[in-house]
Amino acid sequence: MDRRIVAVLPLLALGLALACAAVALLAGPGYRLAWWPLGTGIQTIRWAASGALAAAALGLLAALLAWRAGARRAGWTALAGLLVGLAVALPPLLLWRQAKTLPVLHDVSTDTEHPPAFVAVLPLRQGARNPVDYPPATAAAQRQGYPDIGPALLDLAPAQAFARAERAARTMGWAIVAVAPEAGRIEATDSTLLFGFKDDVVILVTARAGGSRVDMRSLSRVGGSDFGVNARRVRAYMSTLAATADR
Repeated sequence: MDRRIVAVLPLLALGLALACAAVALLAGPGYRLAWWPLGTGIQTIRWAASGALAAAALGLLAALLAWRAGARRAGWTALAGLLVGLAVALPPLLLWRQAKTLPVLHDVSTDTEHPPAFVAVLPLRQGARNPVDYPPATAAAQRQGYPDIGPALLDLAPAQAFARAERAARTMGWAIVAVAPEAGRIEATDSTLLFGFKDDVVILVTARAGGSRVDMRSLSRVGGSDFGVNARRVRAYMSTLAATADR
């Protein structure tokens, strides 16, 4: 085996993997800075994942050749290219695979009959692609795709339940938009890490026989499918609420 090939292939694999990592990391900030539209940002992630897979395959081949040639330094470089390539490619690939099993939703509510209404965040949603309506088709898709999502029933008076709901909301890291105890309503906005997508949240505390009911709704401003983000947010909040003790 030509030693020049053994020396060059690992560098190519690592260089391609690092370039794909840089492209993937720039996709979201580029969209947030309005360097390119959302579609371009998503396509950039796809290109980066495809290139990273190629880099991983090249890194594997280079590592095998280096091992056979006894070139340890080249082998470690090739292994680095393999690992970086997999680290860049696997997250979006797993996300897209998971999305095929999830309902195409961008609005999730614990009450599919009478979802909590947004009030304070409405001015912030000016220009949002997704409306605040919660049509019957969304309710049906959610009940089928996320049958486990429902309200929290607390054996607390509404005022105590609201205080606990507010404490739980503040621990989630959201930007709190409004706290209205008289209406039993809390509104907030959460931002995704990479693309900075804005998702709005409303929590509603109401009285029920023997205690209180806490409902939550999470709605994306853009995107036809949220890849399960809103459902995970609702579940995370409900778990936090359950774990939040009175103080």
